[in-house]
Amino acid sequence: MAEPSGIAAYIKEIGRGKDGARALSREQAADLMGRVLDGQVSDLELGAFCLAMRIKGETPAEMAGFLDATHARLQRVPDSGQPTVVLPSYNGARKLPVLTPLLALLLARRGAAVVVHGTATEDRRVTSQAVLAGLGVPARTTVGPVAAGEVAFLPTGLLLPGLQRLLDVRRVVGLRNPGHSLVKLMNPCHGPALVVGSYTHPEYAISMADTFALTGTRALLLRGTEGEPVADARRTPRMEAFVDGVRTEVQPPQDGPLARLPDLPTEIDADGTAGWITSVLDGRRSVPEPIALQMEHILHLLTHEPATP
Repeated sequence: MAEPSGIAAYIKEIGRGKDGARALSREQAADLMGRVLDGQVSDLELGAFCLAMRIKGETPAEMAGFLDATHARLQRVPDSGQPTVVLPSYNGARKLPVLTPLLALLLARRGAAVVVHGTATEDRRVTSQAVLAGLGVPARTTVGPVAAGEVAFLPTGLLLPGLQRLLDVRRVVGLRNPGHSLVKLMNPCHGPALVVGSYTHPEYAISMADTFALTGTRALLLRGTEGEPVADARRTPRMEAFVDGVRTEVQPPQDGPLARLPDLPTEIDADGTAGWITSVLDGRRSVPEPIALQMEHILHLLTHEPATP
């Protein structure tokens, strides 16, 4: 459909505005994203693609095609012979502490292999990478096996440089693009894995659920803390499991007023958050109940069918 050197024909289809744009097939979307990830498009074409998709929105079939292209190019974590938990961490802390590292370390303590992947998309936010570094888990510089009971942080650029380039468009135009949804859905592992997907806006709950179901991804989906894949420590969100395309609610949302607020860090900087997480791991503070519940659902889903509440 497109000329070998660019994506102009695709942009013509998706760039006709919200009402006039045409959806691509899964195969067309895979070809388009493949060209983007392989660096076959100019900066101008890349920007046009991002803005056109921002206006049009992605269909589940398009997102599945984008994932097909991404999975075919990723440097993937070798199969360790056991299921791996995947925590995409891209939003970081804005008003609340980023507790994705706490979830990762708690899961590893229970024997899970945990892959956290991400990159900073905004300079003003505190990232999981910075907090994990403060906890003695530096970012890896090569993609290798992740053992049971281990947490590995993998920068997006290490997994796929072309995907990092796509995410970096946000720094120029100030808007999210398909890459920001894609990273929360992708599985960077060979072998069985459970992807923990999170959203901030209700429309993404619908699109992510439809994509997980279409692609048959084993996943847990919830409204995370400021877009991070960890339950809000203050109130338990709804959690849904996806196994072989079947969607099941495994945790209803917490209703009613809160009896009390959890003892959270007063500062959200990396050092302060790392110190607070250490106090939880040492038993000096309790694990917030929503995160404890999320951990149990993840551990169950690694090897079992969803357990309904």
